[in-house]
Amino acid sequence: MGQGEIPDDGVFSPISLPCGRTVQNRLVKVAMYEHLADFHGGPPNDLHCQLYAKWAQYKWGMVFTGNVQVSSTHLTLGRDLVSPRVISKETLRPFEKLLESIRGPSNTNGTLAIMQLSHSGRQSANIIGGRLPFQRPLGPSSIRVKARNGGFLSDLIHGFAFQTPYEMSTADIDDVVEAFVRGAKVALEVGFDGIELHAAHGYLIAQFISPKSNTRSDEYSSRPGAALHLLHRIIIAIREVVPPGFVLGVKINAADYAESDEGASSNAASEQETRALNHVSTIASWGFVDFVEISGGDYEKPDFMTAEHPKSLRQALFARFSEKAVKTLEALPMDASSSLLPLILLTGGFRTSELLYTALSSKHAHLLGFGRAAVISPDLPELVRGVGPSHSSWSQPFRPEPDLSTDFYWPRWFWSRMPRIPLVGAGVGTAWYVVRMRQLAALDSKRLHLVSERSHDMGSLGALLWMWVWVDWRGAALLLSSLILITGLVTT
Repeated sequence: MGQGEIPDDGVFSPISLPCGRTVQNRLVKVAMYEHLADFHGGPPNDLHCQLYAKWAQYKWGMVFTGNVQVSSTHLTLGRDLVSPRVISKETLRPFEKLLESIRGPSNTNGTLAIMQLSHSGRQSANIIGGRLPFQRPLGPSSIRVKARNGGFLSDLIHGFAFQTPYEMSTADIDDVVEAFVRGAKVALEVGFDGIELHAAHGYLIAQFISPKSNTRSDEYSSRPGAALHLLHRIIIAIREVVPPGFVLGVKINAADYAESDEGASSNAASEQETRALNHVSTIASWGFVDFVEISGGDYEKPDFMTAEHPKSLRQALFARFSEKAVKTLEALPMDASSSLLPLILLTGGFRTSELLYTALSSKHAHLLGFGRAAVISPDLPELVRGVGPSHSSWSQPFRPEPDLSTDFYWPRWFWSRMPRIPLVGAGVGTAWYVVRMRQLAALDSKRLHLVSERSHDMGSLGALLWMWVWVDWRGAALLLSSLILITGLVTT
């Protein structure tokens, strides 16, 4: 490659998935929690459509929805997208509108649209999780989400936010499998190109895989040979009802495997990583999965979701694991048929064009995922296109990231004296991007540009405030107009 030339095997080279579909380039807008639906969850609305229309203006390889919950009683933080329990023309229409927004005008952007399906399990929060207050969620075992080394206040917050789950019966598990299949049917009938199963971040499928949340002794235990049983059932059941060209991916948790608990030996960490790589091999051997996304973090140890955690460390962890995953798949015996091996999608920490090409040329991954970077730079494919090693922006961040330490003096003074609560710290970073996505959805390009600099200075408390203290003024105006009309009719 000559000086200044763009690598031939780079970001904009197409790649085929095992199911036969082609991804037009390696850039993937991965799932992000939008916090835009009704408070107790529901279908996509105009704000979702307006948000995804922003990404549709640029030629991403794939665009994922935020996690669509397959259970309306197991939301995350409220305002989740929820797959309809009854499939009908009426219940599918909002999802059809969302798909139209993802694909852009006249379906010309070439982007594959992927619906992420999820079940929160024991991580479904109290009050805002879609159940009555203090009603217990479901989980593989009766083990509550607990803070890890967070201190008394952190334990208190977790104790209020998360109830001890009911241990799921085999009938409960059957219902969950059916719910995921129903979610896949929704995606198929609407016209999505495929789905991704969320088996990371401590959600239900991940809970069955992890020994810290699953102490069962039956066929759904977390022991070797059984830990992937639920995931396998879901995948087999989905493949039975979708056509061969339907894309099916799985998101797994690198941090849960590759980073041991404090005080654990290096041998223990190595065993965890080996276990994870064995799981990747097992998933590949099924021959039904098109890609495996590498991510990390959960509600007990959300270090990799915090704004303060160094992105270089996060990226190093994920890149190391994904590189080993790629090598593990390449080393599988030929009778596994290399054409059926899933691609590895690495998400998190990509900030420059140089990093993108390095990840591909070093075989750290086949696909490159962007969550928060895609919120800051919806036009990222355009920013990267044509940028080579001699370009001035080759090693420069795409756009500045938020500085969450810019609260005004008194909020900053108060925040600095608060005990460090890992879950709240993770929520601060999430909150800023939720507010930013709301701005992307509600504002046109000109007004969005005007508020960009101010939103970068929103600060941590400002982000949390604007995430939760949110009034949909269109709905409020409609309600007020209705009240005025009713009052007028009554008085006359």
